[in-house]
Amino acid sequence: MASNRDGDPSLGYLTRKDTEVKLPRPTRVKNKTPAPIQITAEQILREARERQEAEIRPPKQKITDSTELSDYRLRKRKEFEDLIRRVRWNISVWIKYAQWEESQKDFNRARSVWERALEVDYRNHTLWLKYAEVEMKNKFINHARNVWDRAVTLLPRVDQLWYKYIHMEEMLGNVAGARQIFERWMGWVPDQQGWLSYIKFELRYNEVERARGIFERFVQCHPKVSAWIRYAKFEMKNGEVARSRNVYERAVEKLADDEEAEMLFVAFAEFEERCKETERARCIYKFALDHIPKGRAEDLYRKFVAFEKQYGDKEGIEDAIVGKRRFQYEDEVRKNPLNYDAWFDYIRLEENVGNKERTREVYERAIANVPPAQEKRYWQRYIYLWINYALYEELDAEDIERTREVYRECLSLIPHEIFSFAKIWLLAAQFEIRQLNLKGARQVLGNAIGKAPKDKIFKKYIEIELQLGNIDRCRKLYEKYLEWSPENCYAWSKYAELERSLSETERARAIFELAIAQPALDMPELLWKVIYLCCLHLVKEFIFVIHALC
Repeated sequence: MASNRDGDPSLGYLTRKDTEVKLPRPTRVKNKTPAPIQITAEQILREARERQEAEIRPPKQKITDSTELSDYRLRKRKEFEDLIRRVRWNISVWIKYAQWEESQKDFNRARSVWERALEVDYRNHTLWLKYAEVEMKNKFINHARNVWDRAVTLLPRVDQLWYKYIHMEEMLGNVAGARQIFERWMGWVPDQQGWLSYIKFELRYNEVERARGIFERFVQCHPKVSAWIRYAKFEMKNGEVARSRNVYERAVEKLADDEEAEMLFVAFAEFEERCKETERARCIYKFALDHIPKGRAEDLYRKFVAFEKQYGDKEGIEDAIVGKRRFQYEDEVRKNPLNYDAWFDYIRLEENVGNKERTREVYERAIANVPPAQEKRYWQRYIYLWINYALYEELDAEDIERTREVYRECLSLIPHEIFSFAKIWLLAAQFEIRQLNLKGARQVLGNAIGKAPKDKIFKKYIEIELQLGNIDRCRKLYEKYLEWSPENCYAWSKYAELERSLSETERARAIFELAIAQPALDMPELLWKVIYLCCLHLVKEFIFVIHALC
């Protein structure tokens, strides 16, 4: 076995010890007490900044004769050419090269560099812009015109090239040339801004008829609402009211079913309003409200209401406001008849208007939309339509018989064998009490206990009888309550407290005995607490009697 001292051929005949990585020994801190002078991080950074050496900059080179200048140019060109060979695709290198040649006033070489750069990437519009700007800056107009012409021919969809080209011709006073460039551009069907720039160009030279002809081509190329409105406003600005109205009428014929038709109708109506044609404006608003879907006519409704407030009478204003909201609600309930929140808002609107027949009609339409599934969660919002209907008939319409009929129809509609609503039973009973019909209230509550017994119904019925002082009826109701729910500790405790309040101690004791004898109780701690309190009360009374006898 070879020792570690023998050379290993795979390691170049070095020993294992020679190839081992020697790590520095960790420094052990013997004294860990804080130093007497503490140094902050700010002091450390400041000292590092002060000890930092100054930046070494290359010396400025001064060229004194043509030979040095030629050497300098040769060296720089070689650097640029080497750089281009390495990163031919980097456009910024080409731009720097061309700009350097320009700074040396060697424009032929600069043009050569620009042309070579365009061979690499002629689709880069930045190259064309900088190339043309160099020619313009040095007042080579024909060269710049040639560059612009080639640029817009190769890249006709780059709007900036067209704008710069036209701007140059206009600055030179070549209006006919700029117009010719605009016509070339319009042949490529640019966006709206391009057409508007052409129109503004003609208006700068007071060529109104030319601008009108361009507007006609513009609305044919871009048949949108915004284009037609601009055309009409242009005619209005030039005092051509008849022409402006004609433009609006043509737009309505073509774009009445467009998604942005609301904007067109509003602009048309405002135009007629400015012309003092209020009846025309009103007819436009009404025509628009009849043809535009309600979901897209919010701004139109708002404008119509403001128009009626300014020019209409009181009745017209109210009809406009209510009509707007009524159309909205009709649209909502037509889309989803089971949207009870929309029905509530619609009913509230009709109640505020004060038309009883119309309010009743909306109530009847609302309650006709019975939930399709017989599950309580689907009926929880629906049942409030009946409650509000009954309260409206009782309080606002003051029709007692109709209110009673509403409660009767509602109670007959609810499937009590599946689920029921204690609220509607109690409201019907309280209504009969308000009409001093105690027999009718007892009949309603009795039917409730028979068809759909609930805790709330028993508690309220017992409370009513207790207020009337009918103790025997209260006892019968408690018996019915406990017969229906024998595990209810609340019922047992309240029944016993009733007997104790009547000084029927034996009856109360018997009730407690029956309660604790039940096989199952929902809250036995409550029952025992009541028993404890009753016993404590009896002990206190016994002690009081003994003290009195002594």
